[in-house]
Amino acid sequence: MKVFRSLAELAAAEGQDLGHSDWLTVGQDRVQWFADATGDDHWIHLDPDRARAAGYPGTLVHGFLTLALIADFMQAIYRVDDVELVLNYGLDRVRFPAPVPTGSRLRGKAALVAVSPTDAGAKVTVRYEIEADGIAKPVCVADHHTMQFTTA
Repeated sequence: MKVFRSLAELAAAEGQDLGHSDWLTVGQDRVQWFADATGDDHWIHLDPDRARAAGYPGTLVHGFLTLALIADFMQAIYRVDDVELVLNYGLDRVRFPAPVPTGSRLRGKAALVAVSPTDAGAKVTVRYEIEADGIAKPVCVADHHTMQFTTA
């Protein structure tokens, strides 16, 4: 994990890679949980036989589940010590360049795009590329915006 003492120190790293998370295996139990939580119960995520008949190795992880893992990866990749509160502000340029077979090992890779100071902290933009072990291209790419509020 990369640790910054302040938002000013983070801003000085603009344009740099922040590193990557550890690998996380996304199994069918998590896919089922996500389907139950969101109502997205499409057969490509839940019916391995039908998914194989469609030419896939089995079920596929939801794209939005893959995207949601950014929250977990962010906490593993970097932190700013003087930030008390981090709120999601939005996403841009979200893409899913490759499908994710259920059971894949995923990790997040992050690059700091911008730090824009505000009265109470900063708006921070980080580009995440989610990689799947054994798949040549990223399975998800997104610019994630957060509002980060300092303790001072």
